[in-house]
Amino acid sequence: MSTATSEEELTEDEFAGLELVRETGGIHQSDFWKQLDVSSRKGSRIIESLVAKGLVQREKTVYDGHNTYFVTPAAKDLDFSLLMAGDMLSPFIGEEEIDPESDAFSQWIMNLAYEE
Repeated sequence: MSTATSEEELTEDEFAGLELVRETGGIHQSDFWKQLDVSSRKGSRIIESLVAKGLVQREKTVYDGHNTYFVTPAAKDLDFSLLMAGDMLSPFIGEEEIDPESDAFSQWIMNLAYEE
């Protein structure tokens, strides 16, 4: 099942939950249902459904002294293509100072142009 198909089939609550997880980049399940303004039971069901559809991932954790889950967007939802030009990673990743006249940057831009 593709992500696009899955999103079209989401309930209103599931879609709102997915958007919340994406906007925050990750959220504790105990905060998830509070921010959606649903019961903890309904919040758990929403997350279980999103996990089953492969749209989010959850990992056991302790938060504010309580066992809970940390929910993050599924890795396939992350689009790394904007960092790439061909098989080259952007020269700006991890650089403290950026030199737009550097050879690495010029080569990266040329690879972007050739992709089009």
